[in-house]
Amino acid sequence: MQLIINTYGSYLQKSGDCFKVKTDDKVFEVSCKKVSSILISTAAYITTDAIKMAMESNIDIVFIDEFGNPYGRIWHPKLGSTTLIRRRQIEIAEAEEGLKLALEWVKTKFSNQIELLKKLRQTRPTKSAEITSYVEKLQDIVKGLDDFSGTLDEWRGVIMGIEGSGGRIYFEALSSLMPDRFKFEGRSRNPAKDEFNAMLNYAYGILYSLVEKACIIAGLDPYVGFIHTDHYNKKSLVFDLIENYRTWADEVVVNLFAGRKVKVEHFDSVPNGCILNKEGKAVLLTDFNTFMDESIRYSGRNIKRGNIIQFDCHRIANRLIGKSNEAG
Repeated sequence: MQLIINTYGSYLQKSGDCFKVKTDDKVFEVSCKKVSSILISTAAYITTDAIKMAMESNIDIVFIDEFGNPYGRIWHPKLGSTTLIRRRQIEIAEAEEGLKLALEWVKTKFSNQIELLKKLRQTRPTKSAEITSYVEKLQDIVKGLDDFSGTLDEWRGVIMGIEGSGGRIYFEALSSLMPDRFKFEGRSRNPAKDEFNAMLNYAYGILYSLVEKACIIAGLDPYVGFIHTDHYNKKSLVFDLIENYRTWADEVVVNLFAGRKVKVEHFDSVPNGCILNKEGKAVLLTDFNTFMDESIRYSGRNIKRGNIIQFDCHRIANRLIGKSNEAG
């Protein structure tokens, strides 16, 4: 489970083999064996012995800002795996093999978006024809990714253009499914211009932290990307890989709005937009964590959705150094 500190002034300390959390109105403990990561999204206190237990238990501590973006992480100093993986990662980024890998991720992203729209269509018969139209548009977009050869440097602009076109179609489709009060005009970030994007941005931020951790454990360098280019302190590979999982956040957020669980009171106004407040974060995180803990079929077995990111990163790392692609 992910231990989330979301109350201002919370106090996190070690109590035996447990983490003890104190807030203004309650105290609770959770075994460190049940915690996979600690997410702190507000001003809080944490003791050094709690940090030490987290490091010894392979638990990362992630700090996120009001938009859901990770801005810091406490993690033990050991490499997740052999440095050969990082060497190969840099090598193939400039080769045709890197292009093939990047195209696989982009196609997976579009496939996931199409499957989510089909899933949403099943419970919205009055919108069936409209959703089908969006699905067909995305399927046509995907065809533009066939028959690429060469290197990423040659095709990066074209690929990102295709991604952009597909993204506009996809989010237009999602907006059409929202209650009238919460329809939106495309993607907006930091701050979001509307409530849907504010909630989605926060969910994506949580996903970023999960993908980065999985990269580190698998021995991948989060800063060496393929589609997203290298810039100072930019975790390009995390931006690449998260595309495979964004629809998880999309599905949770769409269902929250469709289920009338989202209220305007869950958001605070800021200059040029809005952000989730404490109550809104609690609504999102409850459903998001339940969704990520759900077991689904993966490589012939049932695995919690949240663990799939780690297995996928190990697959990529093993592929880079020529090992078996079996998850494990």
